[in-house]
Amino acid sequence: QAQLVESGGGSAQPGGSLRLSCVAPENIMRRYCMGWFRQAPGKEREAVADIEWTGTAKYADSVKGRFTNSRDNAKNMLYLQMDTLKPEDTATYFCAAGRGHYASCTNGMALWGRGTLVTIDS
Repeated sequence: QAQLVESGGGSAQPGGSLRLSCVAPENIMRRYCMGWFRQAPGKEREAVADIEWTGTAKYADSVKGRFTNSRDNAKNMLYLQMDTLKPEDTATYFCAAGRGHYASCTNGMALWGRGTLVTIDS
């Protein structure tokens, strides 16, 4: 069953902004590493950003300075604010959670949402 559910995808013009959201069960949101991945057509899935349960965040070089990953544990929500969007940001974006309570993001992800499509096109 899907435990992670993304929303907020859609279309935007280059230079625009979108905010993705992911809702997760409380026990996961409060104690797991959470992250965002994306997969463009014909390409492999790649990591975009992750955030440890402590709040420490990391970003792929391609999105650093443009995307902001944040978590609101009180609302069981993970957000990806995407600014200064580029056509190469077009992809299906997936929310993911780590491999267990307090496991670091460096251990990889074990839970996945179904994805939300983001299209950047003028």
